[in-house]
Amino acid sequence: MSLKRGCKLCTKSIILVDKAAVNVSTKVSPSVSKILGFKPYLLMLFLNAFVDLGHKIIIQNTVFKVYDGQKQIILIAAVNAMILLPYVLLFSPAAFISDRFAFIKVMRFSAWMATVITCLICLFYYIGAYKWTFGMTLVLAVQSTIYSPAKYGYIRQLVGKKLLTAGNALVQATTIIAILLGTIVFSVLFEYFLAEQTYQSESDILRLIAPAAWLLIICSVAELITAYRLPKDKARSERSRFELKQYFKGQVLKNNLAAVFSSKVIMLCILGLSLFWGISQMLLAAFPAYAKVHLNELNTVVIQGIIGSSGFGILGGSLLVSRLANSASRVGFIPFGALGMTLALLLLTYLDSKAALAFDFFAVGFFGACFIVPLNALIQERAPEAKLGTVLAGNNWLQNISMLGFLAITIGIALLGFSSRWLFYFMATVAAIGTIWLLKTYFRKLVQLVLTGLFRLRYDVSARNLPMLPKGGVLLLGSHISWLDWALIQMLLDRPIRFVIDRVFHEKWFLKWPLEHFQTIPISAKRSKKAIQDINAALVNDEVVCLFPEGQISYDGELSEIKRGFEYSLEGSGAALYVFYIDGMHGSVLSRCKAKDDGPKPKLRRAVTLHFSEMLADATEAKQVAKIMQQLEQEAVSTRALKHDIS
Repeated sequence: MSLKRGCKLCTKSIILVDKAAVNVSTKVSPSVSKILGFKPYLLMLFLNAFVDLGHKIIIQNTVFKVYDGQKQIILIAAVNAMILLPYVLLFSPAAFISDRFAFIKVMRFSAWMATVITCLICLFYYIGAYKWTFGMTLVLAVQSTIYSPAKYGYIRQLVGKKLLTAGNALVQATTIIAILLGTIVFSVLFEYFLAEQTYQSESDILRLIAPAAWLLIICSVAELITAYRLPKDKARSERSRFELKQYFKGQVLKNNLAAVFSSKVIMLCILGLSLFWGISQMLLAAFPAYAKVHLNELNTVVIQGIIGSSGFGILGGSLLVSRLANSASRVGFIPFGALGMTLALLLLTYLDSKAALAFDFFAVGFFGACFIVPLNALIQERAPEAKLGTVLAGNNWLQNISMLGFLAITIGIALLGFSSRWLFYFMATVAAIGTIWLLKTYFRKLVQLVLTGLFRLRYDVSARNLPMLPKGGVLLLGSHISWLDWALIQMLLDRPIRFVIDRVFHEKWFLKWPLEHFQTIPISAKRSKKAIQDINAALVNDEVVCLFPEGQISYDGELSEIKRGFEYSLEGSGAALYVFYIDGMHGSVLSRCKAKDDGPKPKLRRAVTLHFSEMLADATEAKQVAKIMQQLEQEAVSTRALKHDIS
């Protein structure tokens, strides 16, 4: 099945995600404890993906052994299309089931379905009923269609909104482990049972490899047992039987799609996921024929191993996103992943070494995970609770329409007589168009992500009382300790921030373009009135502005006079006001004082903590801000002393 299920990461990764998403603590948060307690859920995801992938691999390998070239591409595309078709046709029923019934009930019902289906598949293998076996691919896909919205809706109930990115990384990684093992195990079993055997048709192959079907049954039974060990989810309001009838009418489909497209963010996320999975389906359908012709490779273990390298890439990408992504940086992973995936696809047709191709598939998977994990998290975060099942089913519906469309293009190109190489050109072109749009739209987020990654190599950044910035205008007033202060505040907050900087730097030719791109506001002693007007206009326009009211970087680490200019910029804006103090940067190479601070220092990374105030009224005066900043400084000193005593 499609690579959409999840995995168990190490405890350290989850703690790091939690530290980035909320205030840092030396204790593991309750949300982390929840994730680590979801072994039955993760095991069920693993078994479901393993079974789906196992049957698909057997059918695809059978097609590979019997057919060549054009017909092989068409039949493999048909296999994938049968897996996708139920997601399109059963969108409304799947949405109804997940919205009406508890997610856990839906998953248990799906587990019963999988057990019955795998028993029938085993029977058809033994009697060599190739057409019936081919058709069971569709039946197994129906089971997954019903299962999918409940599975994804269950994530938010298990981890809550704060750890959705980490939860999706777990789901993604578990799926990949299942897919990798399924690819290896069933390809090896396939070649083992066919070794030194004579066969002439699909039916002959199925009878020879029939013992492998018992593994499908065993895994399905284990999945069913595991389903009854899942933690109960929250009670959900049930809908009437009349509504069930309405779900099969066109008007309900229209209403469901309206729920999906009610949010621009959700709509764009689904579009991005649809393009990714469409390209993935085309790649999976085209590569076996490409390898058979251009690499002269007939061993399905080798071919599936190269394709499986993308799974290792997705696992690695999921780990990276889980460790580094917080609410402020995760959007930056989207253009980063798209750019890397496009470059990997462009390189694909220039490689003729199996090792190089395996590495390239790894890159496609790695950057693909960076792309899709934050998109899934954003969808689940923005979807309203009452319509979560509908939105997730709609997500599947639109993605699978896209995948069917790409498979139809695959079949069309094959029927026209073009080689598989042309399919790779098409994929790279589509990916490049999407990447250009993402870079144009989210260039700022990409730069923020890169800078955040670089700064974390040297600085261990955390926050106390980190605010969830409200909608509307927000003014941030902070101490000015180093040349890096602007980056530290931006890497912790997810809303884009306009910084007020000295006009001297804004006028330098090599800084002018990037500073204008990031919409900084220049200020100088002679032109402060214009800067105050610009700040006020930005706040009225519901933007976030950061101002360092001391007017310069501290030379001795001590707070200096708070200038009153910010008071005028707040007049009539109705903006929220926060004060922050940066602790740990004084004495660094990027500060104006190179003296060492008191207290313990890490060997490789400098500990930096940003202390935030509560939200203040827009009428707060400079003397009040000075007092609050002094209190935050005292809090920072006390915290540092406590850590020193503990160590």
